[in-house]
Amino acid sequence: MDLVRRTLNVGRKMFKEIPEREKLLVLSLLVGICSGLAAVILQSLVHMIQHVLTSHTDSMLGSLLYLVLPGVGMLISLIFIKYFIKDNVGHGVTKVLLAVSRNESRIKPHNMYSSVLASSVTIGFGGSVGAEAPIVYTGAAIGSNFARYAGMSYRNVTVLLGCGAAAAVAGIFKAPLAGVLFTLEILLFNISMTSMMPLLLSAVSATMVASIILGHDHPFECTLTEFSMGNIPFYIILGLVCGLCALYFLRTTMWMEDKISHSRRNTYLKWLLCAISLGLLIWLFPPLYGEGYGVLSVLLNGGELNLDHSSILSFLLHTPWGLVLFFLLILLLKVFSMTLTNAGGGVGGTFGPTLFIGGIAGFVVARSINLILVSSPISVPEQNFVLVGMAGLMAGVMQAPMTAIFLIAEISGGYELYIPLIVTSAISFGTTRLFEKYSIYTKRIAQSGDLITHDNDQAALTMMSIKDLVRDKYPRVHIDDTLGRLAEIYAESTASVIAVVDDSGRFQGLVNVDIKKIRNMLFKSDMYDSIHVYNIMETPPAVVFIDEKMESVMMKFDKTEAWRLPVLDNERKYLGFVSKSRILVAYREEIKELSQD
Repeated sequence: MDLVRRTLNVGRKMFKEIPEREKLLVLSLLVGICSGLAAVILQSLVHMIQHVLTSHTDSMLGSLLYLVLPGVGMLISLIFIKYFIKDNVGHGVTKVLLAVSRNESRIKPHNMYSSVLASSVTIGFGGSVGAEAPIVYTGAAIGSNFARYAGMSYRNVTVLLGCGAAAAVAGIFKAPLAGVLFTLEILLFNISMTSMMPLLLSAVSATMVASIILGHDHPFECTLTEFSMGNIPFYIILGLVCGLCALYFLRTTMWMEDKISHSRRNTYLKWLLCAISLGLLIWLFPPLYGEGYGVLSVLLNGGELNLDHSSILSFLLHTPWGLVLFFLLILLLKVFSMTLTNAGGGVGGTFGPTLFIGGIAGFVVARSINLILVSSPISVPEQNFVLVGMAGLMAGVMQAPMTAIFLIAEISGGYELYIPLIVTSAISFGTTRLFEKYSIYTKRIAQSGDLITHDNDQAALTMMSIKDLVRDKYPRVHIDDTLGRLAEIYAESTASVIAVVDDSGRFQGLVNVDIKKIRNMLFKSDMYDSIHVYNIMETPPAVVFIDEKMESVMMKFDKTEAWRLPVLDNERKYLGFVSKSRILVAYREEIKELSQD
């Protein structure tokens, strides 16, 4: 045992002596392998749970289980998170963005496994969410914690966090290029070209791990029809529909989350209501069960959905327009089933539902066109539209057209559809962007002012913190002290301003000894006992709070034209001063880091 410990210590010392640039490459490879394994474990757990729960039931019993199983999975996940993890692990991609902007890219160690376990139970039992956001959170946590353990700088902790996210996407979809684009486009990191090599290493290594263990098949194998330029107008229509669907998806999700999160109901009562509502939705519309990728596979290969005896609405499938209506209802209700799953205690993301709804939208558009033009020689390939619709909705909901285009091409092998993928994704993105500036991952973060973007100026302000810039070198004096006591404090300090506090340390004002009137009074000893601090203190033009956003702080400096402002905590206790010069120095350093190649 001692030999093993000594060997590990020697290895750790040797590793620490490696230059950080080379260390980054080694860690990116390791992060990629571990994130790829995490993706394999998550997929395997979901499939195993689904197989155990549904493989030995007939269709009638299965339809009844739809009422119960999703709620049971949500409850197990709720208990696991509440009593064992004791932390919120939902909204994985958003949490990664917040970790970068608020927490120096630090993610808690439990996130290397907690999201995998909670989401596998949620989805395995039929929760109507995706596994991609939890695995992105897991991969990012692996990258963050490996980097911190190795003593990497903040910049490289962020790079390795991005490597973990890229590897997670690459591993779960076997799509390395999409993994890299996901990090660059959706996570919005200001990563320089020198950081591309670690990202590529992680993404490729994760893809290799997933392919070796799970096989080399594409996740969405499909039979596609050769692309025809004559169908471009119909793909334009699909892009418009996907853009409007993306807008519906985003706003409905936000509205439902606000309604449920602001509810004052007990946690378990909220779970019960969500479980019952979700169970009823899935019972009426079985394709809402789980991720829904099985339904997409049927549509991508030109099959027909068979729900006889498993849904009371299966009669709709036997008429042409009834089938379109059935899938249109699924398209509209998937957002509700997804939000109910997460609000009821389940853990999952919006990535999978986005692909599902996009595929359904593509099918509805294609089948509607074919029914309208049934007497015409013109027809559109429905499988192609299902695949392109997946990219279209993803481009709108996630505001990431490049990721959408290359992900769908990689996961299906549909490289011959690049032109319709580009056309539909670009139109969907543009349509959504007319009404929504932010993606589903960044909207709430942008509202709080924590969003890091590709704009270096805004990113630099977001990454700066008042906590790092406040200085308490300025003396303080009690509000009831005499002028004599103020003179003693001034004699022991070189500061030009003195903070005034009360018995509890709360800030009351300041004394500016640079003012000629105040400075003259300090040399008149006959006034020392007759004048008190409260007679000569003044109110500052503004105060800064310790957790205030830097953008707001800069606005206060610009508005007041002050050179320094007092910093207070939430209870208005005095902490020190922050100066404009110190902020500008820190800002220049951040810009230098963000612009470094």
